[in-house]
Amino acid sequence: MGLIKFMWFLLFLTAVGFGDDLVLLRQAQQNRDAMRFCWRLLQGWLQFADEETKFFPRNLKTDFFWNAKDCSADNYPFLTLTAYFTDRLTFETTMKQILANEQRFCNRVDRLPDDWDFETRGFRNSKVEMPSIIFGASEYIKDGLLPLTEYLGRSLWSERMYGLMDDIWKHASIETEVGLLPDKTHEVAGDLMQALARIYWQSRDEKYKKYAFMLGDYFLVYHPPHKSDYLQLDDHGCEVIGGLSEVYLLAKYEDETRYISWKNTMHELIDTVLKFGRNEKGLFYEAIDPNIGAIKRDALTDNWGYDYNAIATVGLIDGKGEYIEEIKSTLDNLIDFKDYPWEEDGADGLADSLEGAINLFNRFPSEYAFAWADYTAERLLSKQRPSGIIEGWYGDGNSARTMLMYALWKSQGCYVEPWRADIGVGAVKNGDGTVDVIVTTEWRWKGKLKFDIPRHKENFNMPFDYPRLNQFPEWFTVESGKEYQIEIENQASKFYGEQLREGLPLALPANGTVRIKISPIHLN
Repeated sequence: MGLIKFMWFLLFLTAVGFGDDLVLLRQAQQNRDAMRFCWRLLQGWLQFADEETKFFPRNLKTDFFWNAKDCSADNYPFLTLTAYFTDRLTFETTMKQILANEQRFCNRVDRLPDDWDFETRGFRNSKVEMPSIIFGASEYIKDGLLPLTEYLGRSLWSERMYGLMDDIWKHASIETEVGLLPDKTHEVAGDLMQALARIYWQSRDEKYKKYAFMLGDYFLVYHPPHKSDYLQLDDHGCEVIGGLSEVYLLAKYEDETRYISWKNTMHELIDTVLKFGRNEKGLFYEAIDPNIGAIKRDALTDNWGYDYNAIATVGLIDGKGEYIEEIKSTLDNLIDFKDYPWEEDGADGLADSLEGAINLFNRFPSEYAFAWADYTAERLLSKQRPSGIIEGWYGDGNSARTMLMYALWKSQGCYVEPWRADIGVGAVKNGDGTVDVIVTTEWRWKGKLKFDIPRHKENFNMPFDYPRLNQFPEWFTVESGKEYQIEIENQASKFYGEQLREGLPLALPANGTVRIKISPIHLN
């Protein structure tokens, strides 16, 4: 163990404390701070909502318009999830009103949206530009509607997602070797592959599988990304790697012949990226020329975790242990980059990098990565202004996304209803499968402790919880049909999963703390 890593590991242990109660209290404090950060961000942006439509501008200084690829995709969805956890009234009113108005004012070609200008009160673009419209809709689906659907299940947002996908393919007009495609760029096609795979798992509608396999064939048969002279491992290009991993997994379960025919090319793509795309510590550069193994942009990408999601998925389904070991090694090396200026030290770069790490160490735990994540979360928390705003552009929503992920990691997926800014929820999952939870408040509170569910299975019908972009990792989940023992202050009771999914009633006094132990019955 290197000296720097050892010192940071000791600092991590000191920060969380050496006793169980200290660990839980620390987790609860971090959960509270992260949720409070998101809530304040939501309140800050609500101050700038358009009076009629409730739309948030793209930028608080210059771009007074709403668009699909940025506002709908990056800011709105995660402010919506923030409202779901912290301000249910705003969730049920303003956030649903925005969704309705976004369709009322912005739909330009069938259900596909275009930019809407705050000053002219109409479309910002005088002409219909279909590539731009398809790009915006694909970003809206992949970055915004997929995570909303994964967390909320079937909803108004999933209806919007299906409508957009259907109309994207309705207007597919690019002739290719595999038929008419709506787009063939690495970014947009990558967006669509990720979305099509998940939409198929949820709906089991054969047309979405057909579309997904068309795109998979286009890249893995005719145009392998690693055979091009420019492969972007950063945002706006790396989507194709993630998309191909999801379509490849889909073929594994739904088309064995196609899966086998794709396997060598899929492995070649990953092997090329691992060989030429990283520094000595495992972090990816922004872009490479894979044909000659040259680095085209040598800054480290904050989207390194997005690339590793794809590599992990292929590693898991194909038993490629060497891929998994590369990921574990990179997570252990993160401490060496604790102060790296992702995207020139912008909040969005910190958020994307932290997001990728959380998604990976959910599967591949690393104490070094845990310490790095806490340090990086503090860096991100420090970016928030007194108004609640972070940087005043649509990328602020990505910070809300990541801090919600961070908060749910600290609580192992637990949260309270109703939420308040003085409440913290901390949790630790033990080696025997039991979970210790602590809830703290400054003032009297009465409500419910809520638990996560296996969303990959219940909301998306997936074969397993594979690593993927724009997901909220599952930590401790409560399942229907199972029994659990709940111990509160040495008083034990049994609950069915169905009961716990409705929430565990709690009442705390001012400056109250309650500790709860949850034990799945089959472990006793």
